[in-house]
Amino acid sequence: MCGIIGYIGNKDAQSILIAGLKRLEYRGYDSSGIALILPDKKIIGIRKAPGKINILERLVKDKPLRGTAGIAHTRWATHGAPTQVNAHPHQDCRGRIAVVHNGIIENFETLKMQLIKEGHVFRSQTDTEVIVHLIEKFYKGVPLEAAVSAALKLLVGSFAIGVVSASEPDKLVGARLGSPLIIGVGEGENFLASDVPAVLGFTKEVVFLNENELAVLSKEKFRITTLGGKTVLRETTHINWDIDQAEKSGYEHFMLKEINEQPGILENLINSRIHTQSGQIFFREQNIPESKLQEIENIFIVACGTAYHAGMVAKYVLETLCQVSAQIDVSSEFRYRDLLIGPETLVVAISQSGETADTLAGVREAKRRGASVISICNVLGSTLTRESDGIIYIHAGPEIGVASTKAYTAQLTALYLFAFYLGQIRGVLSCAKVDKLLAELRKIPGYQSQILKQQNKIAALARKHSHLGSFLYLGRNLNYPSALEGALKLKEISYIPAEGYAAGEMKHGPIALIDEYRAVVCIAPASKVYDKMVSNIQEIRSRKGKIIAIATSGDKEIKELTREVIYVPKTEELFSPLLVVLPLQLMAYHIAVKRGCDVDQPRNLAKSVTVE
Repeated sequence: MCGIIGYIGNKDAQSILIAGLKRLEYRGYDSSGIALILPDKKIIGIRKAPGKINILERLVKDKPLRGTAGIAHTRWATHGAPTQVNAHPHQDCRGRIAVVHNGIIENFETLKMQLIKEGHVFRSQTDTEVIVHLIEKFYKGVPLEAAVSAALKLLVGSFAIGVVSASEPDKLVGARLGSPLIIGVGEGENFLASDVPAVLGFTKEVVFLNENELAVLSKEKFRITTLGGKTVLRETTHINWDIDQAEKSGYEHFMLKEINEQPGILENLINSRIHTQSGQIFFREQNIPESKLQEIENIFIVACGTAYHAGMVAKYVLETLCQVSAQIDVSSEFRYRDLLIGPETLVVAISQSGETADTLAGVREAKRRGASVISICNVLGSTLTRESDGIIYIHAGPEIGVASTKAYTAQLTALYLFAFYLGQIRGVLSCAKVDKLLAELRKIPGYQSQILKQQNKIAALARKHSHLGSFLYLGRNLNYPSALEGALKLKEISYIPAEGYAAGEMKHGPIALIDEYRAVVCIAPASKVYDKMVSNIQEIRSRKGKIIAIATSGDKEIKELTREVIYVPKTEELFSPLLVVLPLQLMAYHIAVKRGCDVDQPRNLAKSVTVE
């Protein structure tokens, strides 16, 4: 989950690496560091510090490093506290090799004990340091890449690494297994990075490394091999994102910018998936034959965190529209179940980054059992998309805020479109019904814009309740997942304990916690379960709970139950999750801001969870 950036060229590497790190800070921000090959002295210079990247930036401003090749890292701590000594890069005993690493080395303790017996001296508590000492061990009379390959073959776990050596100053080596790594291809310069935003300011041409591949970069060229030494030829991919998409564009935080981007993203996503002349839904990268989809007997949805909540909504939608049994699992549980799946099963994997370790492991297990896999993903060329039979890209652009917002609604929209498509090819949805659903879905971006015009009101409501010590979120049916997502957003960025519950389950436990100190957010748009939801609100009201309701415009009954209501436009019940989530996102954001929290980089979290 850490961020890696490497550079080799003719320019000042320090400024480029720091700029790249800033665009990777969402991947971890416990500590950071930079290593440059100092050509005049033929040694490696290192600067690193605990805390966020601005601390490292001040350090290198006071004590600059001068060179044209180097590596840098921002850390999400796993092994060892976020201290200066544990920050990456790590060096070998002589200080002539430096390594940065994303992932976890599961057998590091065994390797470390053996290396200590051989005379190697360790300085940190990290698992990463074994890598650089192993490279040192094998780096005798062979090129750097050969020593790296020999070292990596001994590792158990996951890794993406960048390596430099003072002995070979014109070379930068990278490799990956289980964690993402890309090459940025420039003119007279090349880059190594764990994610596309790190290089967007310098190039839009990238190459995605696959599992068990190693790359050797010089300033003029690059080459890729397997860890076994077999040459790999791969085309570059052009990235259409603009660097401005990864900047704040005048907003106080990335999260607020990304919340406000949702109407435009959804409108573009819908338009890009509907043929202008025929009106038919299409997916360019959906390579599973329609005949195969017609034969599917069940669907398993696998995802983590916010993507899991999108999948929960999709379960309702797929069963309703496609008349097929759908199950959903948290990826980390799915991978360890005795799965009853086979060729008759379709697995829908959802991941913003396409690098979520548990989701990838679940997909591999599903494919081993013969299931077809379609992925809902944001990142072009990510591992998940390369290992799936079909892909639906959500095209949300880079999501920098750690707490997902725009990716969630884009995932939902892609899942709705896929459900329409699947229902139609399976013969259970008529063209007329699909046309009607699409016409209503096309209205959703405009409805979202109407909600965003209420931001001042929502912010005032959020600030009023920001002092409360705990929240309960309630929803039913399609909006039970919305309750879970609302609670998750509040927990992630404000650190306030919050629970999401199916409203009908409230009386089976959570009702004991309702008192005058607790806010209860009730998601109650117009729906077939509206009357049931009102009954639950009555139960809370009779116990003097503080009620915040999210309801449909024109609902007069809700005003009798609470004065604190956020209204959303009226739409088909099926699409209500795309509307109610915006007030939930904005409430969490403004509560966190009022409490002085870092909403873009909440403590202990990282954007892409590439470890178990």
